[in-house]
Amino acid sequence: MDSSVYVFVEDLRGEGVERVLDRIGGYGVTGVTVGAVHHACRDVTPHGLSRLTVRHDAAHFTPPPELFAGLRLKPPTGHAGALDGLAEACARRGLKLHGWTVFLRNATLGVRHPDVTVRDCFGDRGSPTDLCPAHPDVREYAVALARSVARLGVESVVAEALHFNPQQAERSFVPLGPMDTYLFGLCFCDYCMRRATDLGVNAEAAREECAGIVGRVLDGEPPAQGEVTRAALTAYAGPEVVAYARARSETVTTLVSEVASAVAAEGARLVFVDSTGAVKGYTDGLPTPGLAAHDAWQLGVDLVALGDLVPAFGVLAYARDAARVADDVGAYLRSVGKDREVRAVLRPGHPDSDSADRLVAKARGAKAAGAAAVDFYAYGLAPHPVLDRIPAALAEAQ
Repeated sequence: MDSSVYVFVEDLRGEGVERVLDRIGGYGVTGVTVGAVHHACRDVTPHGLSRLTVRHDAAHFTPPPELFAGLRLKPPTGHAGALDGLAEACARRGLKLHGWTVFLRNATLGVRHPDVTVRDCFGDRGSPTDLCPAHPDVREYAVALARSVARLGVESVVAEALHFNPQQAERSFVPLGPMDTYLFGLCFCDYCMRRATDLGVNAEAAREECAGIVGRVLDGEPPAQGEVTRAALTAYAGPEVVAYARARSETVTTLVSEVASAVAAEGARLVFVDSTGAVKGYTDGLPTPGLAAHDAWQLGVDLVALGDLVPAFGVLAYARDAARVADDVGAYLRSVGKDREVRAVLRPGHPDSDSADRLVAKARGAKAAGAAAVDFYAYGLAPHPVLDRIPAALAEAQ
């Protein structure tokens, strides 16, 4: 079975490329998925040079100037030489190299160019991290970024955040329910509204309905209860809002199609990672009830349509329960098609896996459900004893 370990460039810089690859090769995996383009964050890194690592919005290579000539958006440069020699070092060990790329999550670009970020139903641009996939400048940027990573000598470009992102306020002392939060997170920028209008949706009516509903909750009315489903959303917000939400899938599908074609033209392939699994279970490994494949529409992800366009998919199987991992993988395969590669991304330790046996059970469940590969997230975030669980999990998945 194919497999890889996710690695940050800070791991390579701190411990050295040779040492990191030797250790990863010892786990028995067949590849390395390196964070070529990442977003800003702060991570506890148990065996890093710093025990608290600050990451910045950055591409960790020098972008080819010709790809970004004339483009308004250009990726902030990070550790420009961090990936030098990595492809050759992987080849010497027989390891495949994959380029992990965070596309539309970039606060640096959002602060510099606020008009390319999402705009909520009140007209506010309060999410500088989230670039809107409907904006033409963002779409050109995504295609050029994909080509850049593909040229690094990677077998695949692993695409994260190549869709709409959920609304995530850092603080809220208003008890917004899941449906109110979802409506608050819909983008009503000019480009999103124009695309929806072209599809026959009354975009202004949808915006007004969302603003009315969320505004009343912000004014003190009780929030809606229950999970976000199309049926519940229709009853709560009306058919025009649901139609507007559906229209977002056209935006994402066409963008992913352009990116996949660009990657293929550079001799690599796209692995599309839908973040729904992380939205559901990132914090505690206890995902909300609906399967990720069934709720991906909330981020504008139409898995059935993408199954005709993308060769491989990464399933963020962030769950403690092996049966849930198997269910998520199976649902993805039913959506994208049995001929597509589905890669289950597992966390070998906290909060999902409290033992080697639990990780083994999840790898076994992923394989039984039809996963073609198992990847492990992430080298720099897990203690070495936790990473040492990987060989047993792989042995079970073979």
